[in-house]
Amino acid sequence: SPRPRTVPDEQILTAAQNAMSRLGPARLTLAEVAKEAGLSPATLVQRFGSKRGLMLALWASAVDGVDACFEMLRLDCPSPLAAVLAGATMMSQGTKSAEEMANHLAFLQIDVSDPEFHQHMLVLSRRTEDGYKALLDEAVTKREIVACDTRGLARAISAMAGGSLISWAIFREGTAEAWVRADLETLLAPYRASSSKRKPRKNTDGRKRGRR
Repeated sequence: SPRPRTVPDEQILTAAQNAMSRLGPARLTLAEVAKEAGLSPATLVQRFGSKRGLMLALWASAVDGVDACFEMLRLDCPSPLAAVLAGATMMSQGTKSAEEMANHLAFLQIDVSDPEFHQHMLVLSRRTEDGYKALLDEAVTKREIVACDTRGLARAISAMAGGSLISWAIFREGTAEAWVRADLETLLAPYRASSSKRKPRKNTDGRKRGRR
């Protein structure tokens, strides 16, 4: 009988994600992922066949995990709107430098140009948008936001989460998470049910954030 796997695929895919963020697609190798995971490159070849096979497995895993991710957000956050903000800032929380963001963009080029990768990205994006819409519908029911086109707002949140992260990589002010969250707060402010005006958010140095 085959020997049990001492390192589960999930751990290898996490190692692959870390290596991808650090290296980008051009410098990423099975040897680097194996080093990150504490395995031999031959083990990765046996399981995934190639670097492409490993990357496709990572994308498929991300798609499969979207619904579970939104359920986790519901459990961890005090309100649907807080869950939306937590989900939309999730990628920025793991982006520590402009170089990492550049690596993510390099992989995005593959996602939009390679049919197999694009199919995974398309499904992931649709499920993510559906997850935001469901939370926004709950936020309307709980009167956190006014009744609105929650599908359109979900799409705008998805677009801003990615676009704001690119903007942060250009301006490089504060953390990526704080930058993206501030932009999302600006987007959501007109939809909040509270009639009282919210005070401008500040940077960690206490100053109002100004860009231009």
